[in-house]
Amino acid sequence: MAKTLSADDLLAGSNATYTIEIPAALLNPDSSQAEPGEVALRPLTVRDVQRLSQAAKDEQILMSTLMVQQALVKPKLTVEQVAGMPAGVVQFLLGKVNQLSGLAMSDDELEKAVRAPLARACFILSREFGWTPSQCAELTVGQVLLYLEMLARGETPHGPV
Repeated sequence: MAKTLSADDLLAGSNATYTIEIPAALLNPDSSQAEPGEVALRPLTVRDVQRLSQAAKDEQILMSTLMVQQALVKPKLTVEQVAGMPAGVVQFLLGKVNQLSGLAMSDDELEKAVRAPLARACFILSREFGWTPSQCAELTVGQVLLYLEMLARGETPHGPV
């Protein structure tokens, strides 16, 4: 039987830092003498991801830059400095940030998540009612089922479709 977690248990990982080795070939592709380097990263919190999503809007490249910049503990860099890094290094670090933050999913995991009934229901509600993902996330399972039933009957929360 699994251990019941406390609030401290759940929040503990957000303060952790991890030393990540960057392969030498990414740091200096022209030199066979290059050595790998190390940085310290921290996992992103839900608050970080929400704030970064708002800041980046629909610009995926800016989102990647902001995620790496926020996760870098050592050295601490500005957004402009991260944007000036080689793309391969940023991509490598972004993969590590996603992994540490629990955001990385394999293709199979992503497919299962997309097919999950609750995820599909939230997608339908977002599409039909124009709700944001955060609005859908605030719904209880009972509310999701109620709104899906309303849609099936041709109704909306504000009257017939």
